[in-house]
Amino acid sequence: MHKKKLIHSVNIEDIQHVAEQELGRRLTEKELQLVKDRLGDYVGWYEAVLNIMNELKLKP
Repeated sequence: MHKKKLIHSVNIEDIQHVAEQELGRRLTEKELQLVKDRLGDYVGWYEAVLNIMNELKLKP
């Protein structure tokens, strides 16, 4: 598998979907930028990968 292959991503429509489900509306451009700027602070990709490896009982 190519080392730089993208595994998962979040796009604007994903964010807008959450906003519509939770707020009942789409976000403004300014609100989108604020969410975009902070999304990395909340996405624990390392822990997610580790949890999956533990669930699969992968051995060293």
